[in-house]
Amino acid sequence: MESFGFGESESKGEVQVGDDGAVVQVLHPDGRRVLLDDGVVHDSLHAWGKGFVITDRAAYRFDNPAFTRWRSSGIDLMYQFGELELRVGRRFGEQWTETYELRNTSSESIEIGSLAISTPYRDVYTSSRESLTGAVHAHVWTGGADAWVWAVPMDGSGPGLGLQLKEGELWAYSVESREPGTSSNIRGHIYLHVTDHARVPHAMGGQPAITLEPGASYRWTWQLGWYTDLPAFHADRQPLIGADRLAAAITEPIQLHDGREITATEPGLQYVESPDGRSRIAVLFHEPLQQLAERRVRFILDHQRRPELGGSRKYAFVPYDNDSGLTVLSSAWRDWSDARERVGMALLLQEVRDRGWGDRAELDEALNGYERFVREYLLDDAGTIQDDSVHQSAVRLYNFPWFARFLLGQGDRAGATRVLNRYYELGGDHFLAFDLGPLLSELGLREHLIRHTKTFIGYGDELPPHEVNYEQSMVAPLLELLVSAYQIAPDEIDGAELTRRLPWLTAFAADQPDVRLRHVPIRHWDGYWFGRLRLWGDVFPHYWSALSAVVYAAWPRELVTPEQAAWLDAAEDAILRANLVSFTADGSATCAFVYPSCVNGQPAHIADPLANDQDWALVYALRLLSHGAPLSRSAPISR
Repeated sequence: MESFGFGESESKGEVQVGDDGAVVQVLHPDGRRVLLDDGVVHDSLHAWGKGFVITDRAAYRFDNPAFTRWRSSGIDLMYQFGELELRVGRRFGEQWTETYELRNTSSESIEIGSLAISTPYRDVYTSSRESLTGAVHAHVWTGGADAWVWAVPMDGSGPGLGLQLKEGELWAYSVESREPGTSSNIRGHIYLHVTDHARVPHAMGGQPAITLEPGASYRWTWQLGWYTDLPAFHADRQPLIGADRLAAAITEPIQLHDGREITATEPGLQYVESPDGRSRIAVLFHEPLQQLAERRVRFILDHQRRPELGGSRKYAFVPYDNDSGLTVLSSAWRDWSDARERVGMALLLQEVRDRGWGDRAELDEALNGYERFVREYLLDDAGTIQDDSVHQSAVRLYNFPWFARFLLGQGDRAGATRVLNRYYELGGDHFLAFDLGPLLSELGLREHLIRHTKTFIGYGDELPPHEVNYEQSMVAPLLELLVSAYQIAPDEIDGAELTRRLPWLTAFAADQPDVRLRHVPIRHWDGYWFGRLRLWGDVFPHYWSALSAVVYAAWPRELVTPEQAAWLDAAEDAILRANLVSFTADGSATCAFVYPSCVNGQPAHIADPLANDQDWALVYALRLLSHGAPLSRSAPISR
């Protein structure tokens, strides 16, 4: 194995190259490891620079080079497979540069349907401390000639490793090594694609097929370097296309950086290409929020209950399969149950009712029936929330604040208080459920709020594992808790404790020019747990990304600069609008859009047909726009 330094002297990293010429490891200037190590998931077969190609004749993976030449500045490699030849050059210095050239050595043309290179970033959640001190978030954008990847330490510290395309185009990325055995704590191997047309021609706005004539070749080059932060990385790039924002209400304009203006009269996602067609961005035009919410509520009332059941169970809200038109029976799969996250539908009905939208009599009937269901099947006298109407012995702490919020919305302040008291009796001080800070403040439960906050300040970066060892929906509730405590007791909660942890949350997202991605935190397992397709892989957007928007909206402005405040405003607005893509004009919805072109070879970049738990996105959009909720300082979503 050979080691090569790269970067400027004050921020020099190291690339370790194996005997077969593939990159084994990248060392951050502070010594942390940027790539996966050999272990449960990773092995040399997935090393950086190895990959595969699918043609109209055959498909090949490439691993062992037919030719290797070591140089003082790097290495040259040549792979041969079928009638193709792939030459790779790696060079190191102030920058790390890689050039790939695929050549047709036959006497006939060959169509390249997929061409991918493994980039096994260390995007894993072993524990919160190990994540924050020894792992990276890999933010990927494969928008053609403007493609880039930003790998940032999970604690948000610099420098980050920026990969930018200098020659050629990258139009997709896929994920491998996602299995039930790896569960939710490993993102998998990320493959960057020149194209993935053979497997998923529609992905990311369309995948090109590349035809190589005899003797012709396709060449691309990317360059990697260390940058203090994401703006510094972007300052070193010159994108072909960009926009002032990526989402707007229908009929409102979006201004492109090249002077063009786009708008739409119908809602939906649009891909916009650069004038030369070598790059694209994705924007969303959405309906006014009232119209969207009312249609969604109509759909829920018509399709997402079980009128065939007797008693109050017919009022429970359940998942719905948009393909078959059937509600889903959960059996032992509790993420499809009649409780848990499905309470978000009831909260959406409350939000619509409280604004005077929809049919008040029908909403009251539905909510009163649901309240009967909750009291008969989910809530006991002690304030315990059961997992669902079938599983009466399981306790899941996430459920407690959600149902306390529902009871409060029904006017039962005492019931909501009883549920939260029970939450703490069952160990809630050591758990990060959602919406706790605002609820505790609203109910006047100051002692719980301050004690809980101080407990987690004491944990530092060693947070107790939840259903995932470490994730955005642990950090966002943590900060939501700290913000609420700071607001009522600034003399007891040091603002520095908030400031230190904010980068933990912002590091989960970047600013790719796709409305599904910009400022939307990485989540890569929800399609498996909540969807019908049971696909692992990146879900963009995901409704719990709204938890970050809640934090950004409520963040004490005295703790940030005006520039940082403007960023928080923009991120909040982008997240709320991005999630509107999950709802269609007829009121149907999807619980997960699995973003990569493929996951484990299974075609993806697809909306799961299940409507399940995504209505929280609308709940949070409505809350942030209401007068009684944390004030949103962003541009208002059109009503």
